[in-house]
Amino acid sequence: MQQIDSLADHLLIAMPNLEDPFFGRSVTYICEHSSEGALGIVLNSPLEATYAELFSHLKFATLDTPDLQNKLLAGGPVSPERGFILHSPIGNWDSSLTVTDEIALSTSEDILTAIALNQGPDKARIALGYAGWEKGQLEKEIEENSWLFVKASESLLFETPVDQIWQKATQLLGIDWTQLSSQEGHA
Repeated sequence: MQQIDSLADHLLIAMPNLEDPFFGRSVTYICEHSSEGALGIVLNSPLEATYAELFSHLKFATLDTPDLQNKLLAGGPVSPERGFILHSPIGNWDSSLTVTDEIALSTSEDILTAIALNQGPDKARIALGYAGWEKGQLEKEIEENSWLFVKASESLLFETPVDQIWQKATQLLGIDWTQLSSQEGHA
C-alpha cells in the first residue's frame, strides 16, 4: 500500500464494495488528517434544499444570483445540523481550517452572509454535516479495500457537476470506473 503521511487535500473514492447507505459511491474531500483521525466533506450527495432555502431559513438578505439555486450537500453523517463551506480562495473568515494555500473549510456565519450577498469566495460548496474518522479508522478502511484515494483537483471540487464527481474522481486515478471490482485481492 502507498505510504502517505496525510490524506488532507485528497479525495476518498468509495469502492463498489462499500455498501454503506451514506458512503456508497461517494467522493469525500479530506480537509484534515492526522494520527488522531480525519475530517472530510462528501462532495456528491446533494440534498433537495438549495442555498436560497438555507438563506431564507436563516433570514439572510440575498442578492438574486444563479448560485442561490445550487443544492446543499449532505457533507457527512456527523453534525448534520451544522453548515460547512468548502471554498477558494481562503479569505479572512471568522472560523476557517486551511487545507491548502488556496482551499479552506469554514463554519462561520460571516462567510454564509457574504455568499448570500454575492460577496463570498469565488468558489464554494455548502454542506450540512461532515464525515469523520477516529484514530486509525480511515487507515483500516483503506486496508479493507473500502476506499481509493487520489490528490484532489480544484476543478473537480468546485466545477464538476455533483452527479459526475464519482466518475471524474476515478478518472483522476487513470482507471475506468466501470471496470472496478467489488472483490478484494491479496497477493
